[in-house]
Amino acid sequence: MLSVTRYTAENSVKHGAPRDTDHPELRQPLALEVWQFVKQQLAPNEKITILSNGPLTNLANIVLSDRNASSVIKGVYVVGGHIRDKNNTEGNVFTVPSNSYAEFNMFLDPLAAKTVLHSSLDITLIPLRAQRKAASFHALLEAVKHAETPESGFVHKLLSLLHDLQQKHQLYHHMDIFLGELLGAVYLVEGSNIEQSLQLKPVSIVANSTTSIDGLTVVDKQSANLVKVLVDFNSGEYYNRVAKSLGDKERSAVISGFAEQRAIWSSPPENVGV
Repeated sequence: MLSVTRYTAENSVKHGAPRDTDHPELRQPLALEVWQFVKQQLAPNEKITILSNGPLTNLANIVLSDRNASSVIKGVYVVGGHIRDKNNTEGNVFTVPSNSYAEFNMFLDPLAAKTVLHSSLDITLIPLRAQRKAASFHALLEAVKHAETPESGFVHKLLSLLHDLQQKHQLYHHMDIFLGELLGAVYLVEGSNIEQSLQLKPVSIVANSTTSIDGLTVVDKQSANLVKVLVDFNSGEYYNRVAKSLGDKERSAVISGFAEQRAIWSSPPENVGV
């Protein structure tokens, strides 16, 4: 889903970006417009699955504006939330030190998160505890280093760069957050193959309070909607699945990049008959 706050033409103008009002069709579409377009493309009885790895602003707006949204959404996978354990493990809102136990995605728009979690959608929550189990740069780099596809090479270089930044610069100490987003994508496809353990919990979010507790994930027995929470999985099998997916040559791009395409264009065609 596109971020309404970040990408709309209306917001861009506020920051000095030009806007051609003579051609409004060229502007960046709003998230709700994208949603309506997607719905129109669905065949009868066809449904979609949504993976969210950021704030739930757009999905909340869809839920509030389209009463029939749940009829075409098969399920929602939310990378976010932090359910405190008996050890009082802290969250990851590194921008607000006083907020010790919230998770960043929920903190950025807690009211939207609460709206979505209290909706009738079928939601699977991938909380911070699960994300941290998949947040080993070393294990992930070891897993993908032997794969022989352009995608695996790109991912290895990108992860190596993020890891290097985390090791050398304090401003990048939070780089492992992005590994949690990778877990969401892999779990969406390979969840049944990583020995997952799910629990149903009545989860809610603290919203419209103070910054020190906004975004806090709580187990609230008064919540009308039960959410499936990923509480555990086999991390070794997870890393293997990442490597296997990236190393699958049948799923790999036919052309690895622009350099290869340019080389093809520069070479004379072979076996050209007269």
